[in-house]
Amino acid sequence: MDAGAEATPVKVSARDLDVFYGATQALHGITLDARANRVTALIGPSGCGKSTFLRSINRMNDLIAGMRRQGTILLDGRDIHDPDVDVVDLRRRVGMVFQRSNPFPKSIYENVAYGPRIHGVSDRTTLDEIVRTTLEQAALWDEVKDRLGASALSLSGGQQQRLCIARALAVEPEVLLMDEPASALDPLATARIEELIHELKERYTILIVTHNMQQAARVSDTTAYFYMGRLVEMGPTAQIFTNPSKQETEDYITGRFG
Repeated sequence: MDAGAEATPVKVSARDLDVFYGATQALHGITLDARANRVTALIGPSGCGKSTFLRSINRMNDLIAGMRRQGTILLDGRDIHDPDVDVVDLRRRVGMVFQRSNPFPKSIYENVAYGPRIHGVSDRTTLDEIVRTTLEQAALWDEVKDRLGASALSLSGGQQQRLCIARALAVEPEVLLMDEPASALDPLATARIEELIHELKERYTILIVTHNMQQAARVSDTTAYFYMGRLVEMGPTAQIFTNPSKQETEDYITGRFG
């Protein structure tokens, strides 16, 4: 989508990444670069390893019993598995938005303020500014500014998902991981999320898992096609969708398979 994508620095880099759940190997030798201020879409059929790869970047897979890993993931050139890496700080730098919106059963304000409070921000004026700024970034401020004390659960599905994006942004991440963020939303709410992704890439590096081919084509600069735990092909989105180099990629994109 963006001819200048190759000129931007690499933000996240995986090298020969293998992930196992017990005896089952979920990822096989994944080598992939995600560039700063670009949207990288991960596509492929269910169970192909997309979400496993995404969750490896902020070490969410560490929480799964029996998971083990080989290979390297670098954030700004530094191995995220180095012994002196603070996992809490890593997950601040690498935020995540899940498939289904999962707001806390708290007020809209407290959902956004939660992360900054955990990280030591207690000044009310500062929290107010963070809440306003991140709700504006998530294109939600104008809809909720007069009811910040209302329950987050009173919002529509699309609003809840944008609130979860605001909550992720409130701790000032550098990378935003999105695991099918619009799959549970109606077309109008999906369009709002896609517009938001376009705006957010000016500030953040975004990796998005999506089953929706049209969505991948609309929102991403680079597309990576996964199949059975392997990275089959990766390249500029326009090229992947119009002239892929691998037959397997073409079969999946054109709907002959998957």
